[in-house]
Amino acid sequence: MKLKLDEQGHVVVQDGRPVYVHDDGKEVPFDAVGTVNTITRLNGEAKSHRERAEAAEGRLKGFDGIEDGEAARHALETLKNIDEGKLIQAGKVEEIKTAAQRAAQEQVAAASKTHTEELAKAQQGLQQRDQTIHGLLIGGSFKGSKLISEKFAIPADMAESHFGKAFKVEEGKVVAYGEDGNKIYSRVRAGELADFEEALETLVDRYPHKDHILKGSGGNGGGAPNGNNTNTGKKTVNRQQFDSLDPAAKAAFARSGGEVTD
Repeated sequence: MKLKLDEQGHVVVQDGRPVYVHDDGKEVPFDAVGTVNTITRLNGEAKSHRERAEAAEGRLKGFDGIEDGEAARHALETLKNIDEGKLIQAGKVEEIKTAAQRAAQEQVAAASKTHTEELAKAQQGLQQRDQTIHGLLIGGSFKGSKLISEKFAIPADMAESHFGKAFKVEEGKVVAYGEDGNKIYSRVRAGELADFEEALETLVDRYPHKDHILKGSGGNGGGAPNGNNTNTGKKTVNRQQFDSLDPAAKAAFARSGGEVTD
């Protein structure tokens, strides 16, 4: 999916929204406001899940050491219907103690099971929320990238499949990491993290096969195999060079119309 550009190379806007063209030719305006509202709603749901999880954990602490909840309830009913004096006279003090202990354990077991299930549901809700936000923020950044639409020879989804793993969502912001595990900082704003476009450009510059994913770069930078470009801009590499590429680079090379020679 790419941005729709007019004859002057400007982004086409419909009702205040940039228009994207899907691979099947369908044109769809990107609703940035709707996306932000969805993220806000999901953050609210995440807060609710987190509060439920914390409440469940707090209730569980009061039942530490008790396991058999059903036996605990039975023992409590027994104590309500017996004559304590007669039990003591009959030498059944230990029976009372055992019944009371069993009753407490049963109560805790039942409560523990219920709260554990609530905690699991809350954690699952948080995980689903994180995955959705990740898809909206990072996926939306790739789809709306001006760098990809203007300079890449591959579509945004292919670029995301290769470079997407370098991006994470932290505190509601998209942050990029290099192969060394360190965050990518801006080269023009000293001390600040690079925004999505600058981070992606940095990752591409470091990619050894960048010539195979960029439009008519005409060069062989970053350790890429020495491809030959004809006057029409078509890239040509030999079989050994092609085999040395990773799967994503091979796919990008094929989509750009390159040729492999023996």
